[in-house]
Amino acid sequence: MTTHLTKKLIKHGNSLALVLDKPILEMLGIDSDTPLEITTNGDAILISPVRDESRRAKLRAALETINERFGDDLKRLAE
Repeated sequence: MTTHLTKKLIKHGNSLALVLDKPILEMLGIDSDTPLEITTNGDAILISPVRDESRRAKLRAALETINERFGDDLKRLAE
């Protein structure tokens, strides 16, 4: 699921801040204690919650299983 929102930055002291709506934070499992990784390609900003390695390994394994079982079907659906 991809969500597109248009937001404006707000002034926060001498900086600018991006306010993220509660439903988005809840959907991603982010709260005020979640560390965030910010990356850019010079054109776009990607903000991602930092996930521990064991969770990443479980996700990779699940994706591999899905691709093994349904990869051909997913390719056909994408065409």
